[in-house]
Amino acid sequence: MTRRLNLFVKTKIVSKEDIETQEHPRHVIALKPNQPRYKILIVDDRPTNRLLLIKLLQPLGFELKEAENGKQAIEIWDEWQPNLIWMDMRMPVMDGYEATQIIKGTIKGNATAIIALTASVLEEEKSIILSAGCDDFVRKPFRESIIFETMKKHLGVEYIYAEETPAKTTSELPNLTVEDLQVMPSEWLEKLYDAAKALDDDSILELIGQIPVEKSLLAEKLINLVNDFQLKTIRQLIESLKSG
Repeated sequence: MTRRLNLFVKTKIVSKEDIETQEHPRHVIALKPNQPRYKILIVDDRPTNRLLLIKLLQPLGFELKEAENGKQAIEIWDEWQPNLIWMDMRMPVMDGYEATQIIKGTIKGNATAIIALTASVLEEEKSIILSAGCDDFVRKPFRESIIFETMKKHLGVEYIYAEETPAKTTSELPNLTVEDLQVMPSEWLEKLYDAAKALDDDSILELIGQIPVEKSLLAEKLINLVNDFQLKTIRQLIESLKSG
């Protein structure tokens, strides 16, 4: 006598926006002329996280200001009226949820786009962020192309792109090696090892922000490993470096 086993698998339908495009991202080199001077407020309690966005946006001519918590963000927003706010959601004094609700609870607050920055990958967190009033969200650690595309979506800003070979995708990048890591100080490597062992994406992102501009390929390789949940690889390479 044979038995038939019926297996039911619970699936979830995702939207087109949830699927990351596989197209080669184009490298932004400047803003197109004859556009408004866009004012961008960067809110994060970690200075290195703010510096990552500053280093990305300032060379293009965006007007930037910083805040280290939600309370400061509200004060700067009220006085300065930025076009867009990059808002970290978890901060001391006042978090991004409360600050967003206060700003969006005003008439003039609707003129400012608020984009949440979050390390969370939970779908429930996305719903909470949007219900707080955020116009969109970007997950940490972020890719340069995602930042620019999100700003284009909400501000209509237009860019000039490099005509050179498209940036390499994750699969085309060379693998991170022990030799790549050797260029960084031992104290930095210890911190990176501890953060990878603790699965602490925020601390890893902060450490990546300390990598000099001339070693940007190392930063890109590390970001891709974090995005692919390969923290064990980072840990193993540092262990190999120590034992060697």
